[in-house]
Amino acid sequence: MTEKNKLIYAIAVFYVIAIIMRYLTNKVGILSGIDNDAVKIILQGIGPTLGVLIASLIFKIKFSMTLKGNHKQALIPFLFYWLLPIVLISAHTFLYNKSFPILTVFMFFIYGLLEEIGWRGFLQQQLKSLPKILNILIVAILWFIWHLNFDITITNLLFLGLLILGSWGIGVVADKTNSLLAVSAFHTLNNVKTEQNLILIGIFVILWITLIVYMDKKSKKRNSCKISKNANFAEKFVKEKITIQR
Repeated sequence: MTEKNKLIYAIAVFYVIAIIMRYLTNKVGILSGIDNDAVKIILQGIGPTLGVLIASLIFKIKFSMTLKGNHKQALIPFLFYWLLPIVLISAHTFLYNKSFPILTVFMFFIYGLLEEIGWRGFLQQQLKSLPKILNILIVAILWFIWHLNFDITITNLLFLGLLILGSWGIGVVADKTNSLLAVSAFHTLNNVKTEQNLILIGIFVILWITLIVYMDKKSKKRNSCKISKNANFAEKFVKEKITIQR
């Protein structure tokens, strides 16, 4: 099997499993007997992750993205991208509704992670060889179809546009951070936003973009220093070798 065919089959297996799970959990109603909302949320988003696991096992595909990504430890991205928004969104909800839905908000972040393991963690990475715009469009369209909303309405067309924009934006986050915690956080903001917390959501976006830009600049500076150091070492080695030969 050629690498190209292997890639096509792996994506096909991933997507078929993701679609089947989405259909079973959202259209057939197999979750109607489950009273636990947290379990329902997880099962509704588990399809992409399950598809990735099976496709990776069958075709022995190495998964490149991790929870911590380019950070040295997972603690920093977990604190900034998950714990902070989970607590503050729950606290903000308490001010308006007198409820503190920290478990529900946490489950939405888990849901976003389960989706992003598929869309950014697997699909975007497997389509890296394609031109950027084509990569974005394919991911966005497959992501849209996965939601199984086929009515031709203004709402669905706007939703498709949102997914195209999201595939570009979250895709940039994936490229810059290589972190599943980061991409799932951006994904989840759309799922938990309300009229009351839009300002809070905006603050998180600004905070996270600032962190990403800072870490990216720090990484580029570190890589530049390494290249410069290696170049100086090579130059010194060549000079010493010439001196010895003389």
